[in-house]
Amino acid sequence: MASRSEEDLCCPVCQDIFRDPVVLVCSHSFCKDCLESWWTDKPTRQCPVCRKRSLSNPHVSLVLKNLCEAFIQERDQRSSEALCSLHSEKLKLFCLDHQQPVCVVCRDSETHINHRFRPIDEAARQHKKDLQETLEPLKEKIKAFEQVKVNCDQTAEHIKVQARHTETRIRNQFKKFHQFLEEEEVARLAALWEEEEQKSQRMKEK
Repeated sequence: MASRSEEDLCCPVCQDIFRDPVVLVCSHSFCKDCLESWWTDKPTRQCPVCRKRSLSNPHVSLVLKNLCEAFIQERDQRSSEALCSLHSEKLKLFCLDHQQPVCVVCRDSETHINHRFRPIDEAARQHKKDLQETLEPLKEKIKAFEQVKVNCDQTAEHIKVQARHTETRIRNQFKKFHQFLEEEEVARLAALWEEEEQKSQRMKEK
């Protein structure tokens, strides 16, 4: 498990130490290649973490790049100096049967008789490759989910716009209907008053 300081130096997309880190206006950082890959086929350039839209190009973070390079150098130095707890020898081999790093003395011990070994760097590369292959389908699923989310958001927005448009149309229709009723009321009342006046006049004449 990565330490807190190592997690702070990990790209949220690839979950590995930053390579050519860039920073967005929302202050989130990513590997340059990871961000460009994430934005591929995306309708808008959003931050993969907070989804804030990025209107400007990401800036290279020289401070973060230097920190990452120093961390990797220190980690590699610690790794190269790792010693076997049993024999105080450097851990140069990886036991495929026990899935653990061992020294050359461990290889010849009774515990590892007839076991298969690989150079520890080669085993580490293989494990990283296997991990990346495992993560690839998950990344594809996340990408598919993101596309579904975008489609759902667009559909929801379309429904809202359509509802507002229908509401406006209904209000306009009722407004015209009310105006027509008011005009009809005035006309009928006027006709009624005129008829009343005419009848009253005839009665007076009689």
